[in-house]
Amino acid sequence: MRPTIQQLSRQIRDRSISPVELTRDCLARIEKLNPTLNAFITVTADSALDQARVAEREIHRGDYRSPLHGIPIGLKDIIDTAGVRTTAASALFKDRTPTEDAEVVRRLRAAGAIILGKQNLHEFAYGGSAIISFFGEVHNPWEATRLTGGSSGGSAAGVAAALGFAAVGTDTAGSIRLPAAYCGVVGLKPTYGRVSARGVIPLSWSYDHVGPIANSVHDAASMLQVLAGYDPADPASIDAPVPDFVAAIAQLPPKLRVGIPRAFFFDDLHPEVAAAIEKAIEVFRELHAEIREVKLEVSTDRTLASAEAYAYHEPFVARSPELYQPATLARIQSGAKISASDALRASRDLQASRHAIRNIFDEVDVLLTPTVPIPPPVIADLQKHPDNLRPQELIMLRNTRPFNVWGIPTISVPCGFTKDGLPIGLQLAAAPWREDVVLQAAHAYEQATEWHNMMPESARTA
Repeated sequence: MRPTIQQLSRQIRDRSISPVELTRDCLARIEKLNPTLNAFITVTADSALDQARVAEREIHRGDYRSPLHGIPIGLKDIIDTAGVRTTAASALFKDRTPTEDAEVVRRLRAAGAIILGKQNLHEFAYGGSAIISFFGEVHNPWEATRLTGGSSGGSAAGVAAALGFAAVGTDTAGSIRLPAAYCGVVGLKPTYGRVSARGVIPLSWSYDHVGPIANSVHDAASMLQVLAGYDPADPASIDAPVPDFVAAIAQLPPKLRVGIPRAFFFDDLHPEVAAAIEKAIEVFRELHAEIREVKLEVSTDRTLASAEAYAYHEPFVARSPELYQPATLARIQSGAKISASDALRASRDLQASRHAIRNIFDEVDVLLTPTVPIPPPVIADLQKHPDNLRPQELIMLRNTRPFNVWGIPTISVPCGFTKDGLPIGLQLAAAPWREDVVLQAAHAYEQATEWHNMMPESARTA
């Protein structure tokens, strides 16, 4: 059984386990497993233990802040931490030490979470493999020769291997959900503007989302409860009411309408992925959901994302191009020739897509697709044939990217394994601001299956 925040927070409150013990255990596991997985870039062991001791004293005197109080977690190393380097997995920022916490870090600290350190990623989050990093590639806990997916690969690997009990990642085209699927954990991309991105190194301002990676849907809801909320200092943040996500998850609508967009999202699936998804659809039938076939207009245009990535990196590329990994530099420079008029048209199209997607939710409550069309590729194969990397990433990100375009809440949950023992992910999405609905549907599926209880052999024996 996976250790969950839901269970651990209860044990912390009744004093059957201490935050210090939990933190020491995580640090020991990091010391043992990180040389193989390369999930962490920076481990803040001393400060984590200090935080744990403070949390223990606070809880013992009755000053209990939240279900995250005393829980050790990790942060993707693209999220600013005051006094701790934030590198974006790049030589360009290898010595960059912010003076302020990102807004999500401030909220986590206020909730009493213990921050173990900063987790490896695809350089500047510009890719879906997590093998392009100044600090080396991230390895999958289920099979170390395989990709974790990216860009939040270290965060997903860390949760899967119990190096921490949750993590915060970012998602611009699938960078939370793809690695969550490949590592057999839960990854949630909230509605665009639900969680502040202030203090997060941007990839594309119009598509960047910040969200949790966790061992269960309940844990993802607990994390989102802390992360969500209006930030007046973030221009993309939207002042929307924040419901009680944890209380909502057990309240599945009596007749859930599940939309299946087979065109595009079910094209060219690996046979074992296809089989697992069909079984997941049957689980929803058994939960008395109404299954409806739907059609969606899907944009694959990346003009705006490329233009925005180049806009952020332009001064750094002009000054120090040699400090980027070659593959990252090439991707950034691909945005250099995009005209202002093309970028403005793409921005207008994006807003039109976000407006239009609302209509489908008159017909269904959630959309259901495979998270990733194919199982995790072998790292060595892509390193041997680097020209294959980008085409493979575009396949891996195919099903997740549209939900960043639409900006709607979307989750990946485990739904099976290939015959080689590699995890498969199920993706569910709901209308804007309806994280409660997507969490309800995901929780109902999770409780009807056992996939979320599975742990990699490396994590069980560490």
